[in-house]
Amino acid sequence: MDLERILKSIELGEQDRVQRDLNTYNQENAQCFFFNVEERERRKRLGQALIQFLAQDLQPCCLLSCLETIRILSRDRLALGPFSSEEGVRTLARLAGIQSADREVARGGGEDVTVSRTEAVKALCNVVYNSQGAQEQACRLRLLSGLAGRLKLSAESRSPPAGQFYDLRLIFLLTALRPELRCQLAREERGVSLLTDVLERALCVRWGDSYEVLTDRLVPPLSQEDSQLAIEILKILFNITCNIHKASVDEEEAALYRHLAAMLRHCLLVNCEGEEQREELQGHTVNVLSLLPLSCLDVLLAVRVGPGSAEYMGINMDCVEALLGFMERRLDRGEKLREKLTPVLNLLTESSRAHRETRRYLRSQVLPPLRDVLSRPEVGSTLRNKLVRLMTHVDTDVKHCAAELLFVLCKENVSRFVKYTGYGNAAGLLAARGLLAGSRGGGGEGQYSEDSDSDTEEYREARSRINPVTGRVEEQQPDPLEGLSEEEKEEEARRLVSMLNRLARDQIIEPVGVMEDGRLAPLGGRRRNCTPDTLREEPEEGDGESERDSD
Repeated sequence: MDLERILKSIELGEQDRVQRDLNTYNQENAQCFFFNVEERERRKRLGQALIQFLAQDLQPCCLLSCLETIRILSRDRLALGPFSSEEGVRTLARLAGIQSADREVARGGGEDVTVSRTEAVKALCNVVYNSQGAQEQACRLRLLSGLAGRLKLSAESRSPPAGQFYDLRLIFLLTALRPELRCQLAREERGVSLLTDVLERALCVRWGDSYEVLTDRLVPPLSQEDSQLAIEILKILFNITCNIHKASVDEEEAALYRHLAAMLRHCLLVNCEGEEQREELQGHTVNVLSLLPLSCLDVLLAVRVGPGSAEYMGINMDCVEALLGFMERRLDRGEKLREKLTPVLNLLTESSRAHRETRRYLRSQVLPPLRDVLSRPEVGSTLRNKLVRLMTHVDTDVKHCAAELLFVLCKENVSRFVKYTGYGNAAGLLAARGLLAGSRGGGGEGQYSEDSDSDTEEYREARSRINPVTGRVEEQQPDPLEGLSEEEKEEEARRLVSMLNRLARDQIIEPVGVMEDGRLAPLGGRRRNCTPDTLREEPEEGDGESERDSD
C-alpha cells in the first residue's frame, strides 16, 4: 500500500476511505518487524497525521484501524518521533482509558471500546519499550497511577476485564525501565498488596488456614491465558521487591510478605496446560521468592500434610520438592546457568541455612550416605554429581552458588564437605572463606545440630585409601623414584626446585602457602627463590576422627 495514498485519505478526512486504506496496509504489514529505511520519513509523516486524526470523533471501526497501524509503525524505533512526544503519548493514553493526570480511571464501555483500549495499550507498550523519550513522558503524565487505579478496580470486581494482560505488560515495562517508578508503585500505590490481590483473582485460589492456599492437583490445569497473566504479575513483583531490606521488615510488612509467599507456593505447585508454561511460571516464582525476607518463608513449610504430599519428619515438603525438581531440570538443560540456575541455588542455600527441616530434607535427597567410593564426585548422574561438576564451572557466580549450597548441606563442616566433593573441587570455596588450613567450621550464620555417626559400611572400609584431592579410591600407582639412588633422588629434587624458580622469575607462577588464618598468601614476592622448606606440604587433616552427622 502506497503511504502517500494513505496520507491523502487522512488529509481528506473521509473515514470510510481511511479505514479501507489502513486495513490494507495493516494486512500487508501484520508480521513486519524490519522496515524499509527509504520510507522512514513517510512513516513519520503518517504517524504524525494519525495522531492528529485521532483527535477527531471517529467511528469505532476507523479508530481501531488507526490504532492497529500505529502499533505496527511503533515497531520501528527510529521513526517514533510522533508517538513519543507529549501529544503522542497523551493521545494514546487517552484512547487506552488511562486518565492519569487527575488520577481518574475510565470506566465502562462496550466491546468496541474495550478492543480499542487494548490496541492503544499495545501501541503504548511498543513506544515505551523503544523510546526513552516516551518513558520520560509516561513519568510526567503519571501513567503508572492510572494503570494502578485500573488494577484496583479489577481486583474489586468479580472477573478481570479483557485486556488486563497488556496493562500488566505496560506496568512491567515502566518499572523495568524506570527505577523511580518501582518505588512509586511499591510505596504510593501499595504495589505488593495490590499485585498479590490481582494474582489471587487470576489464579482463583481457595484459602485454608492462615497463609495456606489449598492447592488441588486434580483440578484442570491453569489455562495459558491465566498462566501468562500470573507470569506478568510475578515479573512486576520482582521489579518492585528487588530493594527489600530483608532484615528490617516490621510486623505489617511481614504479614504482607507471608501472604505473598503463600501465593507463590501455590504458583510452584499448580499445573499448567504446557510443561514449558509451567517451567516459566516456576522460574518467575523462584525469582520473587529469592527476594523475600527469609523469616517470611516459613509459610512454605507450614502446610498440613495431605494425601500424596511429600512428607519428611511430619512436615509437608511439596514446595521444597518442587524447587528441587525445578533445579534439576535447569541443571540438565545447562542453558544460561547464571540467569536461570543461580536464583534457585541461592534460594535453596538460604532456606537451608535458615530452616533446619529444609536442610535436612535437601541433604537426604542431594547428599545421601556415601557408598560409591570408586568414582570421582563429579562423575555420574546423581544430583550430587551434577552440583559438584558446577563447582569448577567457568562462570564464577555459578560455581560459587553450587559450592555454597553443598557446603551448607554439609553444615559448613570442612571435612564433611571435602568428603562429598573432593579437595580439588572444594579448594575454591575453602580458599575464599579462609578454610584451607582445615578448620572444621565455616563461621556461617546457620544453626546446626550436633554431629552423629552416619558413615556407610562401604565408606568406613575404604576411608584410609580415599585420595582426599579426587575424593575416591585411586589405583595403586608405581613409585616414580623406585630404583633411583639417594644421589639421583636429590638431583631430581634440585631440578624440580630449579624449574619452579624459573617459572617464578618469569612471573608465570607465584609461590603461595596457607597462612595461619587459613587463607592463601604469597611466600615472599614473585622473585623469591623456592627452597625445599618453602615447598613443604601442609600436614593433612587427620582421618582418624569419626565423622558424625545427625542429618
